[in-house]
Amino acid sequence: MVVTGKGGTGKTTVAAALARAARERGRTAVLCEIAGSTRATDLVEGTGVDTLAIDPQHALEEWLGRQLPRRLVHVLARSGAFAGFVGAAPGVRELVTITKAWELGEERRWRRDAVPYDTVVLDAPASGHGVGLLRTPRTFADIARIGPIASQARLVDAGLRDPARTALVAVALPAELAVTETLELEARLHDRLGRALDAIVVNGVWPRRMSVGDSDRVAAADGALAAAPRHAVAAAAGRVRVQQSQLARLRRDATAPVLTLPFLFETGLHDEHIRALSTRLAVAA
Repeated sequence: MVVTGKGGTGKTTVAAALARAARERGRTAVLCEIAGSTRATDLVEGTGVDTLAIDPQHALEEWLGRQLPRRLVHVLARSGAFAGFVGAAPGVRELVTITKAWELGEERRWRRDAVPYDTVVLDAPASGHGVGLLRTPRTFADIARIGPIASQARLVDAGLRDPARTALVAVALPAELAVTETLELEARLHDRLGRALDAIVVNGVWPRRMSVGDSDRVAAADGALAAAPRHAVAAAAGRVRVQQSQLARLRRDATAPVLTLPFLFETGLHDEHIRALSTRLAVAA
């Protein structure tokens, strides 16, 4: 399962909730993120969901271990030229990242003693980079044509294009620009990968009805309303109308089913919040 979407939409939170939903259904699950990020790990700590920050150089060494004698792999790994290649060659980091995520769910893992996960959730880069990441295996397969790299790239590309094997999930906010970008993302995936999104998760949806007693909560959660709490409910009603209009537009124009998650009027996310979100997303996991 690949989770993408514009930055700032709560993509990592949704990825964590999806991984947790799979685990709560009795499936082994791993939540992957790009090396350098640790937020996903914090969101699923203690839930039984494994986490992995994919380091492209380490993953490439793993893959080479299946292709070359171990002694030669060690020599390459200590080579500054090898590290430079991974860092500088166009598309190599992306190819290795998506291939490692794919490998985690395969029956034949790169390490012979490793077992496959039932569910692999990749917290992918934001929309534009996410599409490029998904397209990379096909690009390398076309360039290499023959050999182990081409064969591996074709296998990954076939898995990404098959809805029965890989779910593509976009995360959006109920706002005009975010909805427009999500519709554009769906169109790009169709053009470049030949398939549609499997689900669109709209995050941060405000309740349609809000009492006067909710005004303090709203004001605390939204600095734009904090200056005039007595007007918070009226201002929130206007926002709700805008959100519902954009949700209707998304449901009308997108081909993928649209799921919604509520806005959490909290200063930070805790275990009970992720658990509640994962329950709502169980149908997608």
